Amino acid sequence: MSALTALKLSTAKKSQAMTPAVHRRLKLSKKLWEQIELAKATSAGGTYTVRRFKTIRDQEGNSRSVELPKKVRQWWWNTTDGKLAMNIRYGARVIELAKGKSAIEMAGIDDLVPTLELIKKAVEAGELDGQIEAASIKLREGFGK
Repeated sequence: MSALTALKLSTAKKSQAMTPAVHRRLKLSKKLWEQIELAKATSAGGTYTVRRFKTIRDQEGNSRSVELPKKVRQWWWNTTDGKLAMNIRYGARVIELAKGKSAIEMAGIDDLVPTLELIKKAVEAGELDGQIEAASIKLREGFGK
């Protein structure tokens, strides 16, 4: 007990709850990270796959965990004038970045990774919280039908 007397003890508790805004930021930040990795792999000429675990049961009722690939769809596409355009998605919804504008235009594939990293920093700083919340509300409305 003498070792504990040298420590400063308090009644502080770690908060278990995360605010909804922080949860949405982290969710979008994770998806942006996947897009960055996909863009790096695409520009290098390779492929990128995310692995996920799924629990399955066999005929005897035993359950086991199986690692499966998860498809990551790219958010960018080539435009008719040879440039690259990209939407930011929250679930199945496209986030409107400015009034009436939801796409980001880039000169080419070389600008893709820096643009995605810039957007990821903005999301983590909370600059897109209003747009993310609006997309989240629209997404939840689709489940209420």
